[in-house]
Amino acid sequence: MKKQSEDSTLNSRRIADYVTENRESHYRLAYSYVKNPDDALDVIQESVCKAIHGAHTLKSPEFIKTWFYRIVINTALDLLRKQKKLVLADDEAFETLHAVVDDPMEDYDLHQALERLPGHYRTVVVLRYFEDLPLNDIAEVTGLPLSTVKTRLYKSLKMLRLELESELDSDKKGGNTYGS
Repeated sequence: MKKQSEDSTLNSRRIADYVTENRESHYRLAYSYVKNPDDALDVIQESVCKAIHGAHTLKSPEFIKTWFYRIVINTALDLLRKQKKLVLADDEAFETLHAVVDDPMEDYDLHQALERLPGHYRTVVVLRYFEDLPLNDIAEVTGLPLSTVKTRLYKSLKMLRLELESELDSDKKGGNTYGS
């Protein structure tokens, strides 16, 4: 019994350190689901409480990232169910794309296209490209088989490409003069 208590205390310290060191990433993840700064902070606060209380369920310290991401995602989804909100993509994550995308309208188009993806596809894209999680970690966080994660990522990227190509074609045909 004493050993379990010591492990739980040690895990609680590790969790506190991990959450503190990675707070921006956790906030972005929560915000990508709830799309509201105050709600995102509430999700993080509740997630930290759940993690501390459930510290004994963390089997191994090397899984703390995926374990805590899963808590954040579940907490955000619980909040959304309560509020019956739509899950929208993360605005802050798109700011990181701005360095790569020269045309602000392309950035906006990508943002809009990602928002139109079904939630289960959007989640995989956000975790992979905005949170830089490896596919194995995404599978663990989402509770999906690795093959399903790969399929969803492939399909979501294909849908995004088709959506953006379609918008580009319609802009060309419609005589869009934004750049002129």
